[in-house]
Amino acid sequence: MSARLLVLSPPRWPGLVLLLLLLRAAPGPRPGAAFYLPGLAPVNFCEEDKKSDECKAEIELFVNRLDSVESVLPYEYTAFDFCQASEGKRPSENLGQVLFGERIEPSPYKFTFNKEETCKLVCTKTYHTEKAEDKQKLEFLKKSMLLNYQHHWIVDNMPVTWCYDVEDGQRFCNPGFPIGCYITDKGHAKDACVINSEFHERDTFYIFNHVDIKIYYHVVETGSMGARLVAAKLEPKSFKHTHIDKPDCSGPPMDISNKASGEIKIAYTYSVSFQDAQEEFGWKLVHGDIFRPPRKGMLLSVFLGSGTQILIMTFVTLFFACLGFLSPANRGALMTCAVVLWVLLGTPAGYVAARFYKSFGGEKWKTNVLLTSFLCPGIVFADFFIMNLILWGEGSSAAIPFGTLVAILALWFCISVPLTFIGAYFGFKKNAIEHPVRTNQIPRQIPEQSFYTKPLPGIIMGGILPFGCIFIQLFFILNSIWSHQMYYMFGFLFLVFIILVITCSEATILLCYFHLCAEDYHWQWRSFLTSGFTAVYFLIYAIHYFFSKLQITGTASTILYFGYTMIMVLIFFLFTGTIGFFACFWFVTKIYSVVKVD
Repeated sequence: MSARLLVLSPPRWPGLVLLLLLLRAAPGPRPGAAFYLPGLAPVNFCEEDKKSDECKAEIELFVNRLDSVESVLPYEYTAFDFCQASEGKRPSENLGQVLFGERIEPSPYKFTFNKEETCKLVCTKTYHTEKAEDKQKLEFLKKSMLLNYQHHWIVDNMPVTWCYDVEDGQRFCNPGFPIGCYITDKGHAKDACVINSEFHERDTFYIFNHVDIKIYYHVVETGSMGARLVAAKLEPKSFKHTHIDKPDCSGPPMDISNKASGEIKIAYTYSVSFQDAQEEFGWKLVHGDIFRPPRKGMLLSVFLGSGTQILIMTFVTLFFACLGFLSPANRGALMTCAVVLWVLLGTPAGYVAARFYKSFGGEKWKTNVLLTSFLCPGIVFADFFIMNLILWGEGSSAAIPFGTLVAILALWFCISVPLTFIGAYFGFKKNAIEHPVRTNQIPRQIPEQSFYTKPLPGIIMGGILPFGCIFIQLFFILNSIWSHQMYYMFGFLFLVFIILVITCSEATILLCYFHLCAEDYHWQWRSFLTSGFTAVYFLIYAIHYFFSKLQITGTASTILYFGYTMIMVLIFFLFTGTIGFFACFWFVTKIYSVVKVD
């Protein structure tokens, strides 16, 4: 396939696919009584003998402007000498469509739901080259094929796509298809002429005067409301119909020589078929493995417990600070609130860790609760203790007195740890999380993945967007810590916190969906690491800040800076990773709850 055709390949609209999946999975009232945003209300279709006010039988196809990547001049469908609709109401365009030159018109292509048509004649156009008007129309058609102008058709407010194979076994879909193509006088096939070996006559145009349309639909769950269209695809073809009055869509392609003269007849035809779009593909194929326990489930559950503890602590602290309870004038109030909340939130940490560890099939509950109580807090305390030893050695006033360290240990061992055990007790006491689909005994083989669906590239890309939401605010936070400036924009910080949670969730869900479509069902660790990788960008920015903004000298000061930075990075890693996991867990549960498994 030529490079020019590859340029026409559109994105796969992943955001729309995810929205449709979530709308379908979301609980709510019956479809007939549901509330829909303007322009999003679905249309129900049924057979001719079952149509009603709530269920249409006729499917209308609309045509939009024709454009080209080789020209900035779009044209209306009616500017060409194609088959025109005898009647039909033109849909109203909004201001944005008018400004972008979109002109949607009714078309002569009319279908009845679930009624297949084969090689149906739409109209016949006749040109006499000796007539100036006909010659002008034909020349305009040739010029449009030479510049690779594209049709854009619409069915049920969805673009009709043309999918074709290219090199390396890949398949591209384009929301448009060409009028035709041209073979140069040297025999070079331009644009879409490469798809058919029968297009070989030199200095000749080949017009796509036939389309095979396939409409995909799914039946509404209630059954009484018909079906809804989910996709429409077509394949453009060229036929020089032998019997124009009764075409059979066979024979050589419809060629128009650049030097043709006399009478030229072009018959436009179409075929339409309907398919039930319930066959399994992509993410549906892995329904028997999607909830298979991950490797290192013990460690993941411990991280989720600690991450939940940090997430709730951060939310409550920022909420109180936003309300003015933790004024910057009251020095140390913010840190005091955070530490006290962390100590008191041992119960949700133990509960979440135990709950997920049990759903992963784990049985070593004692090890789980001990790791939840001591692993991440122990790492933080060990780092903090080493930094404190350096401060003691330097004789700094920032060194925490021994009595305060003992008090912190007492809060940890005497309050946080018992609360963690209580939470774990209730977590293990409850039944394991019930998944919407069963897990197969034999794991499904994962096909070979492309570069962008492999774990590492997805994880690296996943942290970019969340970090982009916070890096400006991060500058002010680091200034307040290391440049001894007062930070008071807690309202804005709370807003950034909410945006960070939303961005982490959306980025993780999107990448999770890509991997599921590639039949890779190892989503648990990937979802945690995708959002958690934001902490790596945090670390990189902290290194940049150290060398570009600070004038710190001396080995002890450098060790202290990076020691405390590593504590923040670990906390941020657990915080963002937990957000990503919970978002992906919710998404996976929702979409697989609507999968019908025999």
